Amino acid sequence: MSFYVGLVHYPVINRKGETIASAITSIDLHDFARLCRTYDIVKCFIITPLKDQHELAKRLLSHWCEGVASVTHPKRAQALETIVLAYSLEDALEEIKNLEKATPQIWATSARVRNHGKTISFEKARKLLADPTFPPVMLIFGTAWGLAEELFERAEYILEPILGKSSYNHLSVRCAAAIIIDRLFSGRDPNEMKRED
Repeated sequence: MSFYVGLVHYPVINRKGETIASAITSIDLHDFARLCRTYDIVKCFIITPLKDQHELAKRLLSHWCEGVASVTHPKRAQALETIVLAYSLEDALEEIKNLEKATPQIWATSARVRNHGKTISFEKARKLLADPTFPPVMLIFGTAWGLAEELFERAEYILEPILGKSSYNHLSVRCAAAIIIDRLFSGRDPNEMKRED
C-alpha cells in the first residue's frame, strides 16, 4: 500500500463558507515536507491553480534543494524533495495513478463531525493501511477554513476529527496533519531507531 498526502489550497472555504483559493505559506511547505519524510510518505502534493503561487513555491524549493542551502542544510533539502506542485487534485491523482499503475482512493480530513456516512475511525484506517493489497491512498488536508464540500463528496472516506481535551477546535493544518499521520502510522520501536547527531 502506498500513501500520499495532499495539501489543498483550492477548492477550500473561508470563514463565510465561500469557495476560495488560499495562499501557500513557507512554513506549511517546510513542516509538511518534514512530516512526510519522517513517516516515509511517498509524496506531498501542494495543490493550487494559481501560477504565481507555483512560482513562489518553486523559488523556495530551489533555494533549499539546489543552492548552497542544500549543502549547508541537507536534511531540509532531503525533506523538501517529497514536495510536488500540482495545479489541481485531478493532476495529483493522475500522477499517483501513473506511478502506482492503480487508481488511488481519496481520503479527506475535517475538523468537525460530518454526516456523510463516510466517516472512518483511526483504528479502522490503520487496519486498512496495514493491508499490502490495499490500493494507494491520497489523504487530503484543507487550508483556510477547510476543504470545499465537493471534495468530501468525492472522498472514499473521511477521517474522524481530532477531539482535544477542551472545546477549542482551531488547530493549524500543520498540527492537525502531524497528529493524524502519527495516529495512522505510529508504532515504531524506539530501540530500533538510530541516533542522528
